[in-house]
Amino acid sequence: KPLIGSAALEEKIVSPSQKINDNQGGISVVNPYDPQVVYNFPDWKIHGLTDIIKAIAESCNVYFYTVGGGYGNIEGLGIYRIKKYLQLFGLGELTDIDLPYEKEGLIPDENWKEETKKEKWYIGDTYHASIGQGDIMATPLQMAMATAAIANGGILYQPQIVDKILDSEKDIIKDIQPKIIREGFIDSENLATARRGMRESVISGSAQALETLSVRAAGKTGTAQFGASDKTHAWFTGFAPYENPEIALAILVEGGGEGHRAAVPVAKEVLEWYFSQ
Repeated sequence: KPLIGSAALEEKIVSPSQKINDNQGGISVVNPYDPQVVYNFPDWKIHGLTDIIKAIAESCNVYFYTVGGGYGNIEGLGIYRIKKYLQLFGLGELTDIDLPYEKEGLIPDENWKEETKKEKWYIGDTYHASIGQGDIMATPLQMAMATAAIANGGILYQPQIVDKILDSEKDIIKDIQPKIIREGFIDSENLATARRGMRESVISGSAQALETLSVRAAGKTGTAQFGASDKTHAWFTGFAPYENPEIALAILVEGGGEGHRAAVPVAKEVLEWYFSQ
């Protein structure tokens, strides 16, 4: 959602102060061919008037359905712009980390669905993609990279395991420098707004357990459905300190339920350890 929000700001779909009214706890779309058929896309609660900072902090589905797929008088990004920006943040492509067997994940679109599933793309697919659901697949490493890019003002770094190569005398044979994949693809002010939303998530949203840390942290919880059952993966991505970030992390608890219950406590333990060293 912070990635989609940043893209919506960049494309001027919304302004940082613009509010979207979630007064029903979801949106309803009437089938244009059969008005008797109404498709409902739910939220987890009624959020009321919501700007982007509140939307990220409270994980407001209605806000991201609207800026992603369009609703009412707001046009929405549409799936191709969603895919463009998610790929700019490193999703759907290999990171080229120095480890084997990496997966590139998937950011679906109309052509992919037609070729793979032999089905038409519907507005509901765009709504699902707007909140990170549907056929989207991302690795924890990709999510950590994207979170770091938000934290550092818009630089996507290639992740690296090896820092230096030493000989038997501990002399440096090769000092491996940081490698930038891309930068400048989102205005820094738009990323600052996304960061404020992630900070507000810790202050008043779903990651409040991190407010007792010795440093000011920022982050975003996630609860991702998988398979045909009602099971969910528990996610948290975040960074700290908020003002001058040193560490970004992505926590995934497979089948762990809700992000704030399962993933945030893990993040808290990691950050407590890191900042006590």
